[in-house]
Amino acid sequence: MNNSKLQAWGPTLLRIMVGVVFFMHGKQKLFVFGFHGVAGMFGHFGIPLPAFFAVVVTLLEFLGGAALVLGLFTRWIGLLLAFDMLVAVLVVKLKGGFMGTGGFEFELLLMVASLSLALTGPGAASLDGKLSKKI
Repeated sequence: MNNSKLQAWGPTLLRIMVGVVFFMHGKQKLFVFGFHGVAGMFGHFGIPLPAFFAVVVTLLEFLGGAALVLGLFTRWIGLLLAFDMLVAVLVVKLKGGFMGTGGFEFELLLMVASLSLALTGPGAASLDGKLSKKI
């Protein structure tokens, strides 16, 4: 396997792992907290239209995470998830400092990883790649 083919697997590993993390967080929001619980949390943090954004964020993380695992719409999903994490850092986590309980290092890492996927694309073994070859 040549070097360029090996390099394509870097974004692939990142995409799959980031996708799993977002999928699991979205799953928790959807099936444990429910839209109502997420809306209550968003309202507590002062996020406007908390019921609306609870649905948007929950579905983005759940379905967007699944899409990343599959490598589907990677650049767009990466961009949306990066924005999701930017809001989480600025609105919720920033006051907790960088590390420790309430810190923003995890959300910052997810934001940068998602932005990286938006910039680089899906890597190898993706539905994006399969679809682009058919067009």
